[in-house]
Amino acid sequence: MGSLRWAAVAIVAVVVLGAMPMCLEAAESGFDYKEALTKSLIFLEAQRSGKLPANNRVPWRGDSGLEDGKPDNVDLTGGYYDAGDNVKYGLPMAFTITTLAWSAIFYRSQIQAAGELGHVQEAIRWGTDYFLKCSTKRNHLYVQVGDPRLDHQCWVRPENMQTPRTLYKISEQQPGTEIAAETSAALAAAAIVFRHDDHPYSHRLLNKAKLLFKFAKTYRGTYDGECPFYCSFSGYNDELQWAATWLYMATRNSTYRQYLLENSLDATVSEYSWDLKYAGSQILLTQFYFEGDKEFEDYKNLADSFICSVLPESAYHQIYLTPGGMIYLRDGANTQYVTSTSLLFSVYSDLLAKYKQHVTCGNQNFGPESLMAFAKKQMDYLLGKNPQQRSYMVGYGNNPPTQPHHRGASVPVLSPSEVVSCALSFVNWFAKNAPNPNELTGAIVGGPDRNDLFQDRRFDGPKLEPCTYINSAAVGVLAKLASPH
Repeated sequence: MGSLRWAAVAIVAVVVLGAMPMCLEAAESGFDYKEALTKSLIFLEAQRSGKLPANNRVPWRGDSGLEDGKPDNVDLTGGYYDAGDNVKYGLPMAFTITTLAWSAIFYRSQIQAAGELGHVQEAIRWGTDYFLKCSTKRNHLYVQVGDPRLDHQCWVRPENMQTPRTLYKISEQQPGTEIAAETSAALAAAAIVFRHDDHPYSHRLLNKAKLLFKFAKTYRGTYDGECPFYCSFSGYNDELQWAATWLYMATRNSTYRQYLLENSLDATVSEYSWDLKYAGSQILLTQFYFEGDKEFEDYKNLADSFICSVLPESAYHQIYLTPGGMIYLRDGANTQYVTSTSLLFSVYSDLLAKYKQHVTCGNQNFGPESLMAFAKKQMDYLLGKNPQQRSYMVGYGNNPPTQPHHRGASVPVLSPSEVVSCALSFVNWFAKNAPNPNELTGAIVGGPDRNDLFQDRRFDGPKLEPCTYINSAAVGVLAKLASPH
């Protein structure tokens, strides 16, 4: 079962010109953003695979996937399950780590003030340790563990799964540019996070990021092995640009600058997601334009174009908003677009404030306050300020979801040796109309439909399934909102 986490390309042409955080008191909305931040990170811990550490904060989770990699005599334990199933997909996992690292870089002081910097770094390292295991051989990268079709035929906790842990990999002969480049981006961003706290580890991550980028751009091709769950509809040029952006951020090496200015293909977009990274690169690279490198002007113009296509007050507004004001791009984990867009708006608002700039949409100018107000409105919607007057984060706020579409949370804790009948698992646990026995604290579920309607029923995967990249994109914005300055 499980919803398809598709993200089709949403490229729209928009004609438009081409940080210091602002004070946003939590009391203005009545939400405890610090609590939401803490719980968002607890959800990521609930998604861990492998042997769990002694400081595990999710009491109903246990060790799982301890023989991952065994068919090839390699150690592929660790990493994250992406959503409500028990498969480890490389592309969304890498994007999860990249966005989490971005938040740890741009909002380090706010995360630290909330007492969560250690947990954020642990969450990043849990992913990067796994990526290092996946890339021990040059020009080879393990990109998935688990057969999704067989996995989806059994509703069982990862601790009790008996489904095949099939290994999928890319190589010179079978390239996968998107996954290699996104993994490179994740490692490069994480290298910045650990630069001052663990320099040897940071250096190791950066070296691997460089090798993976070279692999990605030398042996080009789209890997479709993660379809139909994570098909790359947008192609791989955005991931190549994304990886080069983070490598330039991490090294300031002219090689990556040259790639971005001379070899990278670009596009005007109205979406930022695990499948479409252009807007993220455009906003990151705009910082160099603000700092005086005018050759990045095109990126600044494209960043403005993204903002203009999303901001409701803009004459170039393109995307659909629900009657309650939530971004709605497509069915299935739609809240991913809410949190990812909020992260970009938050970061760009800080850059605009720091460099005293604005966004131009035709004859309209929008300052940092407008961007941050929109980001805050989107996050507030998820936390309870919506027509349903309910929270879409499990274990937080008013009337939160109790039936997330999630195997580990919906199946009672069993003995690790217990063999589960896959046929009966759907009858016993999936179809049961009752709250999950294990609270999936902090999970942001897929959310309501385009009319703000929502039913808390486990079978409705598009609305009830959580994903790691929904939460990872929320971390930085929540940390900023939790900060009094």
